[in-house]
Amino acid sequence: MSLFDLSDRARQYQTDLLEFMDSHVYPAEVVYEEQMRESGDPHFQPPVLEELKAEARRRGLWNLFHPHPGTGAGLTNLEYAPLAEIMGRSHIASEACNCNAPDTGNMEVLELFGTAEHKEKYLTPLLEGTMASAFAMTEPAVASSDATNVQLSMVRDGDEYVLNGRKWFASNALHRNCRVLIVMGKTDPSAAPHRQQSMMVVPIDAPGVTVMRGLPVFGYQDREGHAEIDFADVRVPAKDVLKGEGEGFAISQARLGPGRIHHCMRAIGMAERALELMCRRASSRVTFGKPVSENANVQDWIAEARIEIEMIRLLTLKAAYLMDTVGNKEARTEIAAIKVAAPNIALKIVDRAIQVHGGAGVTDDFPLAMMYAHLRALRLADGPDEVHKMSIARRELRKYRTKTENNQHGGNK
Repeated sequence: MSLFDLSDRARQYQTDLLEFMDSHVYPAEVVYEEQMRESGDPHFQPPVLEELKAEARRRGLWNLFHPHPGTGAGLTNLEYAPLAEIMGRSHIASEACNCNAPDTGNMEVLELFGTAEHKEKYLTPLLEGTMASAFAMTEPAVASSDATNVQLSMVRDGDEYVLNGRKWFASNALHRNCRVLIVMGKTDPSAAPHRQQSMMVVPIDAPGVTVMRGLPVFGYQDREGHAEIDFADVRVPAKDVLKGEGEGFAISQARLGPGRIHHCMRAIGMAERALELMCRRASSRVTFGKPVSENANVQDWIAEARIEIEMIRLLTLKAAYLMDTVGNKEARTEIAAIKVAAPNIALKIVDRAIQVHGGAGVTDDFPLAMMYAHLRALRLADGPDEVHKMSIARRELRKYRTKTENNQHGGNK
């Protein structure tokens, strides 16, 4: 039996999701783009997406990410990973199945740390797909790759906190259904570095919350938006602090573990679709008297893509397996590794697919240009490559530091 053998139930989800992609999602992509263009609004909610959501729910392909039976599919990280890959092949599939970030992470946070009121007011409609949410952590004035740099102030004033500061790249904040933010800020600058931060639930229409603008990603204004948000004397009841004061950093780490599995598997889905497009294009185009697919360099690209996709898929499945069996903390090296490897390899495959497509590859006639933009941005989201490499290197070096110290002690006896 393989280490990564899945249950019959998980395999059935794969079969059902693949059929849904073929019969509904891929055909809806063109309709989606037409409806977006006709609206003239980059943040329009296309009717076809609501139709897909209704169909996914009818088929039981809803909240697949959520590990809690009853409100979700109840799958492990390992069981969900292949489903995230399948949905990653289309930019509309995750939302169609209510499995899109940042709502997935926010739902997990509210499930684990929210009050009964939070769950009734926000978690339930999020699970039903009638509401969207955003996560406000990154800031324009500091290097947010170090979460301890967060400067948005959260000052206690009786039974409330007063929030002042600026956030940006709050994905989903321009979604037509966005109603709530989970905001990370600094409640105690004098505490230990990882105990200074807290997270709070803040309605997006709270007085003093101003969505300033949507930030483009390589010129793309994503429909859900990546917002810059100003907080000016925003009053938040103390009951809306998640888990407790000083727990913000710990919550962020709990939130990011599963989220990185989701991101990486979606990246692999993009790479698979890019490889498929590259093979089809190379087989159908003729240059200098022969099909493009007969060029040695193109064959190298195709072979390398297949090899590298299999490598990053296995590494990601290993990370998911370890998270399920020994926990996120013990899997942190693998989680960091996939966050570096998956976007980089997928980006390289997409880049080569663009090259094979020629000028068409950089247009919106194919999904490659949009994939490239999102994958390049993913190398920054949830921590840049350099931070993950640094954490891996430190853990590796720690092993040898311990061995060296033991050898030195032995030699001194």
